[in-house]
Amino acid sequence: MSKHERWNTLLELLAASGKLEVEEAASALDVSAATIRRDLDELAEQQLLVRTRGGAVVHGVSYELPLRYKSTRHAPEKRRIAEAVADLVAPGEVVGLNGGTTTTEVARALALRFASGRPETPGAAVSTGPALTVVTNALNIAGELAVRPQIKIVTTGGVARPQTYELVGPLTVGVLNEVVLDVVVLGVDGVDAELGVMAHQEDEASISRLFAERASRVVVVTDSSKMGRRAFARICGLDRIDTLVTDTGITPETMAQLVEAGVKVLTV
Repeated sequence: MSKHERWNTLLELLAASGKLEVEEAASALDVSAATIRRDLDELAEQQLLVRTRGGAVVHGVSYELPLRYKSTRHAPEKRRIAEAVADLVAPGEVVGLNGGTTTTEVARALALRFASGRPETPGAAVSTGPALTVVTNALNIAGELAVRPQIKIVTTGGVARPQTYELVGPLTVGVLNEVVLDVVVLGVDGVDAELGVMAHQEDEASISRLFAERASRVVVVTDSSKMGRRAFARICGLDRIDTLVTDTGITPETMAQLVEAGVKVLTV
């Protein structure tokens, strides 16, 4: 197990119980207590937890895994999902992206696909416009795409949430109300056959809902671990979703429920 894998596991164990003992963690990860102590010390230096005598407790009242550590979870699946989504986007389209690790991978896949500008279509007129326009409320996505001259990047205003780098609030709403999207790609925290798609935070859910309302097509991206899972805040029902892209871990029962609801499901 690599250091980052250990860190992810330690943070998940800590999130589940609110506190963690060194010996308990060493047994769970099958490593030495000395290794766990070093890991906890390094995590504490990055203010991801608070060190205590013999263990650690969560940092602050609420607890979310920072994006840079969450990104290692289900990483191969997320990359495959992102590549499949990039193929669904046509040159010149306006694409909305909310925040999250999977949508961040989608942004990278789009940047690679349109690295040389618009893909050439035989017989088509030469266009001088951007290869792609991306509208996002995610600071990290905007930062990655801003250096890509072939992509026009539009960021919303708003208040930044440090856990996910997403901008939320009335300023975000004001910008989104003034744009029209061809397609939006939404990362979500839960997918339920009855309730639709959900997020952990109500302010992020409301922005994702507005993204969906402003788009002609709605694509949801998530690894199969989110299937059948519910989260606190509802984004929209399955009737608003055109396509869901996930990995092959999705169960046949869940697949059937989504298809019955009119959602096209792509597995990679």
